[in-house]
Amino acid sequence: MSLPQFISLEGGEAVGKSTQIERLAARLHKLGHKTLVTREPGGTPLGESIRHLLKHAPEGRGMTPQSELLLFLASRAELVRKVVVPALDQGVWVLCDRFLDSTTVYQGAGRKLPLEVVERVNAFAVGPHLPGLTLVLDLEPKEAQRRQAKRTRQPGEGIFDRMEAEPTDFFERVRDGYHTLAKIHPQRVKIVPAAGTIDETADRVWKEVASAFNL
Repeated sequence: MSLPQFISLEGGEAVGKSTQIERLAARLHKLGHKTLVTREPGGTPLGESIRHLLKHAPEGRGMTPQSELLLFLASRAELVRKVVVPALDQGVWVLCDRFLDSTTVYQGAGRKLPLEVVERVNAFAVGPHLPGLTLVLDLEPKEAQRRQAKRTRQPGEGIFDRMEAEPTDFFERVRDGYHTLAKIHPQRVKIVPAAGTIDETADRVWKEVASAFNL
Protein backbone atom coordinates (compact mmCIF):
# COMPACT_ATOMS: atom_id res chain seq x y z
CA MET A 1 0.00 0.00 0.00
CA SER A 2 1.55 3.30 -1.07
CA LEU A 3 0.80 6.42 0.95
CA PRO A 4 0.29 9.54 -1.19
CA GLN A 5 1.58 12.04 1.38
CA PHE A 6 4.73 10.05 2.01
CA ILE A 7 7.76 10.94 -0.18
CA SER A 8 11.25 9.48 0.07
CA LEU A 9 14.40 10.91 -1.48
CA GLU A 10 17.10 8.47 -2.45
CA GLY A 11 20.47 8.38 -4.17
CA GLY A 12 24.15 7.80 -3.57
CA GLU A 13 26.32 9.86 -1.23
CA ALA A 14 26.62 13.64 -1.72
CA VAL A 15 23.90 13.89 -4.37
CA GLY A 16 22.08 16.63 -2.43
CA LYS A 17 19.24 14.76 -0.72
CA SER A 18 19.25 16.84 2.48
CA THR A 19 19.27 20.11 0.57
CA GLN A 20 16.53 19.04 -1.80
CA ILE A 21 14.27 17.65 0.89
CA GLU A 22 14.39 20.98 2.75
CA ARG A 23 13.62 22.82 -0.50
CA LEU A 24 10.68 20.52 -1.14
CA ALA A 25 9.34 20.95 2.40
CA ALA A 26 9.47 24.74 2.02
CA ARG A 27 7.62 24.58 -1.28
CA LEU A 28 4.88 22.37 0.15
CA HIS A 29 4.61 24.66 3.18
CA LYS A 30 3.99 27.65 0.89
CA LEU A 31 1.03 25.75 -0.55
CA GLY A 32 -0.39 25.37 2.96
CA HIS A 33 0.68 21.78 3.65
CA LYS A 34 2.08 20.65 6.98
CA THR A 35 5.32 18.75 6.51
CA LEU A 36 7.62 16.57 8.57
CA VAL A 37 11.19 15.98 7.44
CA THR A 38 12.95 12.92 8.81
CA ARG A 39 15.86 10.71 7.86
CA GLU A 40 17.24 7.21 7.75
CA PRO A 41 18.92 5.78 9.59
CA GLY A 42 17.69 8.00 12.41
CA GLY A 43 14.57 10.03 13.05
CA THR A 44 14.03 8.65 16.57
CA PRO A 45 16.31 8.55 19.63
CA LEU A 46 17.00 4.86 19.03
CA GLY A 47 17.44 5.45 15.31
CA GLU A 48 19.95 8.25 15.85
CA SER A 49 22.03 5.99 18.10
CA ILE A 50 21.96 3.31 15.41
CA ARG A 51 22.94 5.95 12.84
CA HIS A 52 26.03 6.87 14.86
CA LEU A 53 27.00 3.21 15.17
CA LEU A 54 26.54 2.62 11.44
CA LYS A 55 28.33 5.72 10.22
CA HIS A 56 30.84 7.01 12.77
CA ALA A 57 31.41 4.81 15.83
CA PRO A 58 34.68 2.85 15.84
CA GLU A 59 32.71 -0.20 17.06
CA GLY A 60 30.94 -0.24 13.70
CA ARG A 61 34.09 -0.63 11.64
CA GLY A 62 34.30 -4.01 10.00
CA MET A 63 30.75 -5.11 10.88
CA THR A 64 29.36 -7.87 8.72
CA PRO A 65 26.91 -7.03 5.91
CA GLN A 66 24.25 -9.05 7.74
CA SER A 67 24.67 -7.01 10.92
CA GLU A 68 24.58 -3.80 8.91
CA LEU A 69 21.35 -4.86 7.24
CA LEU A 70 19.62 -5.66 10.51
CA LEU A 71 20.71 -2.41 12.16
CA PHE A 72 19.26 -0.38 9.29
CA LEU A 73 16.02 -2.33 9.56
CA ALA A 74 15.79 -1.82 13.32
CA SER A 75 16.05 1.94 12.83
CA ARG A 76 13.43 1.80 10.06
CA ALA A 77 10.94 -0.26 12.03
CA GLU A 78 11.14 2.27 14.86
CA LEU A 79 10.77 5.25 12.52
CA VAL A 80 7.74 3.87 10.69
CA ARG A 81 5.74 3.11 13.80
CA LYS A 82 6.72 6.06 15.99
CA VAL A 83 7.07 8.87 13.44
CA VAL A 84 5.84 8.15 9.92
CA VAL A 85 2.47 6.54 10.58
CA PRO A 86 1.39 8.94 13.37
CA ALA A 87 2.26 11.96 11.18
CA LEU A 88 0.40 10.58 8.16
CA ASP A 89 -2.61 9.84 10.36
CA GLN A 90 -2.69 13.56 11.20
CA GLY A 91 -2.61 14.60 7.55
CA VAL A 92 1.03 15.68 7.60
CA TRP A 93 3.23 15.22 4.52
CA VAL A 94 6.21 13.05 5.50
CA LEU A 95 9.46 13.62 3.61
CA CYS A 96 12.10 11.02 4.37
CA ASP A 97 15.80 11.29 3.52
CA ARG A 98 16.23 7.61 2.52
CA PHE A 99 13.87 4.72 3.18
CA LEU A 100 13.57 1.04 2.26
CA ASP A 101 15.04 1.44 -1.25
CA SER A 102 18.39 2.43 0.26
CA THR A 103 18.59 -0.98 1.89
CA THR A 104 17.64 -2.75 -1.34
CA VAL A 105 20.48 -1.11 -3.27
CA TYR A 106 23.15 -0.59 -0.59
CA GLN A 107 22.91 -3.94 1.15
CA GLY A 108 21.47 -5.84 -1.82
CA ALA A 109 23.29 -4.50 -4.88
CA GLY A 110 26.19 -2.88 -3.00
CA ARG A 111 26.96 -5.56 -0.40
CA LYS A 112 25.71 -8.36 -2.67
CA LEU A 113 23.38 -9.85 -0.08
CA PRO A 114 20.63 -12.07 -1.55
CA LEU A 115 17.96 -9.74 -2.86
CA GLU A 116 15.08 -11.98 -1.82
CA VAL A 117 16.34 -11.90 1.78
CA VAL A 118 16.72 -8.12 1.76
CA GLU A 119 13.23 -7.64 0.34
CA ARG A 120 11.69 -10.05 2.86
CA VAL A 121 13.16 -8.38 5.94
CA ASN A 122 12.50 -4.94 4.46
CA ALA A 123 8.83 -5.84 4.14
CA PHE A 124 8.78 -7.00 7.77
CA ALA A 125 10.28 -3.67 8.92
CA VAL A 126 7.93 -1.35 7.03
CA GLY A 127 4.74 -3.43 6.84
CA PRO A 128 2.31 -1.95 4.30
CA HIS A 129 3.72 1.56 4.60
CA LEU A 130 5.37 2.43 1.28
CA PRO A 131 6.06 5.94 -0.02
CA GLY A 132 3.62 7.28 -2.59
CA LEU A 133 6.62 8.66 -4.47
CA THR A 134 10.35 7.94 -4.36
CA LEU A 135 12.73 10.36 -6.06
CA VAL A 136 16.24 9.09 -6.81
CA LEU A 137 18.75 11.92 -7.20
CA ASP A 138 21.09 10.57 -9.84
CA LEU A 139 24.75 11.54 -10.13
CA GLU A 140 27.89 9.92 -11.48
CA PRO A 141 29.75 8.34 -8.52
CA LYS A 142 33.02 10.12 -9.30
CA GLU A 143 31.28 13.50 -9.33
CA ALA A 144 29.57 12.63 -6.05
CA GLN A 145 32.94 11.79 -4.51
CA ARG A 146 34.31 15.16 -5.65
CA ARG A 147 31.40 16.86 -3.91
CA GLN A 148 31.96 14.70 -0.85
CA ALA A 149 35.57 15.81 -0.49
CA LYS A 150 34.44 19.46 -0.33
CA ARG A 151 32.00 18.97 2.53
CA THR A 152 32.60 20.63 5.90
CA ARG A 153 32.84 18.13 8.74
CA GLN A 154 32.19 18.38 12.46
CA PRO A 155 35.28 18.33 14.72
CA GLY A 156 36.54 14.80 15.17
CA GLU A 157 34.91 13.47 12.01
CA GLY A 158 36.97 12.32 9.05
CA ILE A 159 36.47 13.33 5.44
CA PHE A 160 34.32 10.25 4.86
CA ASP A 161 32.06 8.26 7.18
CA ARG A 162 31.97 4.46 7.05
CA MET A 163 29.51 4.30 4.14
CA GLU A 164 31.02 7.17 2.18
CA ALA A 165 34.47 5.57 2.32
CA GLU A 166 33.40 2.68 0.09
CA PRO A 167 35.24 2.40 -3.27
CA THR A 168 33.85 3.74 -6.53
CA ASP A 169 32.74 0.34 -7.81
CA PHE A 170 30.48 -0.04 -4.74
CA PHE A 171 28.68 3.18 -5.65
CA GLU A 172 28.45 2.16 -9.28
CA ARG A 173 26.55 -0.96 -8.14
CA VAL A 174 24.37 1.24 -5.94
CA ARG A 175 23.58 3.56 -8.84
CA ASP A 176 22.76 0.62 -11.10
CA GLY A 177 20.53 -0.74 -8.35
CA TYR A 178 18.50 2.45 -8.22
CA HIS A 179 18.04 2.43 -11.99
CA THR A 180 16.86 -1.16 -11.79
CA LEU A 181 14.30 -0.22 -9.11
CA ALA A 182 12.99 2.58 -11.30
CA LYS A 183 12.36 0.03 -14.06
CA ILE A 184 10.68 -2.42 -11.68
CA HIS A 185 8.52 0.24 -9.95
CA PRO A 186 8.02 2.97 -12.60
CA GLN A 187 4.94 4.47 -10.96
CA ARG A 188 6.62 5.03 -7.59
CA VAL A 189 10.36 5.39 -8.31
CA LYS A 190 11.50 8.29 -10.49
CA ILE A 191 15.07 9.12 -11.52
CA VAL A 192 15.91 12.83 -11.11
CA PRO A 193 19.21 14.08 -12.61
CA ALA A 194 21.21 15.79 -9.84
CA ALA A 195 23.98 17.33 -11.94
CA GLY A 196 23.87 21.09 -12.35
CA THR A 197 22.82 23.70 -9.81
CA ILE A 198 20.76 23.24 -6.66
CA ASP A 199 17.95 25.29 -8.20
CA GLU A 200 17.90 23.19 -11.36
CA THR A 201 17.64 19.98 -9.34
CA ALA A 202 14.95 21.51 -7.11
CA ASP A 203 12.88 22.35 -10.19
CA ARG A 204 13.19 18.77 -11.44
CA VAL A 205 12.16 17.44 -8.02
CA TRP A 206 9.13 19.73 -7.90
CA LYS A 207 8.08 18.77 -11.41
CA GLU A 208 7.88 15.11 -10.35
CA VAL A 209 6.02 15.91 -7.11
CA ALA A 210 3.56 18.25 -8.77
CA SER A 211 2.85 15.69 -11.47
CA ALA A 212 2.41 12.80 -9.03
CA PHE A 213 0.07 14.63 -6.66
CA ASN A 214 -1.62 17.15 -9.00
CA LEU A 215 -0.23 20.15 -7.15
